[in-house]
Amino acid sequence: MDSDKRRREIKDTFRKDEFAPVVLFTYNRLDHTNKSIEALKQNVLADETELFIYSDAPKNEGAKDSVAAVREYLHSVTGFKKIEIIEREENWGLARNIIDGVTKIVNEYGRIIVLEDDIVTSPYFLQYMNDALRIYEQEPKVMAVSGYCWGKDKEDLPETFFLRWFSCWGWATWKEAWDIFERNPEKLVSEHNMENNAYYNMNGQQNMWYQVEQNLTGDLYTWAIFFYTAIWIYEGLVLYSNEDLCLNIGFDNSGEHCGEDDYGFYKTDLRQSPVCDFTQEIITSASAEKCVTKSFAIINRKSNLFSRFIKVLKREGIKGVIDRLNNKAGL
Repeated sequence: MDSDKRRREIKDTFRKDEFAPVVLFTYNRLDHTNKSIEALKQNVLADETELFIYSDAPKNEGAKDSVAAVREYLHSVTGFKKIEIIEREENWGLARNIIDGVTKIVNEYGRIIVLEDDIVTSPYFLQYMNDALRIYEQEPKVMAVSGYCWGKDKEDLPETFFLRWFSCWGWATWKEAWDIFERNPEKLVSEHNMENNAYYNMNGQQNMWYQVEQNLTGDLYTWAIFFYTAIWIYEGLVLYSNEDLCLNIGFDNSGEHCGEDDYGFYKTDLRQSPVCDFTQEIITSASAEKCVTKSFAIINRKSNLFSRFIKVLKREGIKGVIDRLNNKAGL
């Protein structure tokens, strides 16, 4: 089907006073979930937004009480147009939950806003997402909207811009774009090889393809890298703002795939004003790419230096570290 025609069909199913549903995925982190939902309640448009909350079942006996505490809190939540809680009877895991939940809701509504329980939002997050979903819904190259963009020093970038790289910390998409999603590592590896594609790997600063390989071997079971890669293969674009509308509070070793943010790389000040200038240039932003690449290069250098420090400390002790610092070599 013609892409423009499909976008028009999706658009025609909505009245102008209806807003995209939000889907929130939770498990056993009460404090994180509370902060995420309470921030979302403070959003402009919250009381006009339908909220679907997926609550995963405990994976073991040790998680039963914490899951129960989260579910008790979820049933006390108010402040939205509609709240529907989906309580899993068995443990699905985050990736399966997201794939199933996003597919179900976006197929029903045609567009969707997605959050996990460790994402805190700006008061203007919902407005930004809904505006972007309407403005670009007939632009087939635009396949997602993200609320967080990596790196610091973004203030000199345009208010909004496009990248080919997808960030999953508070995002939105349309049914047509999600239809290209397929979590099939065997097929992906057999048909594509991005290992040496520097551009795909964030200009060589991140090894994104390694995540695909880990999913192939079974060392990981994730979803985001497959949407990231699908957008890349289809030469799609993702919209970002130069001021973040999402903050990931999960860098405390409480989540499945987040450790600690040792260098404060992911800390950000949330935007406190509406996004007004939505770019009409449907191309990737060279200045934004440069900013993201530079930021990852800095964090990689710091990480490598820290790794070398630990290795020397283990091998030679504190005296060895001091000697190397004095000689300005080896660290």
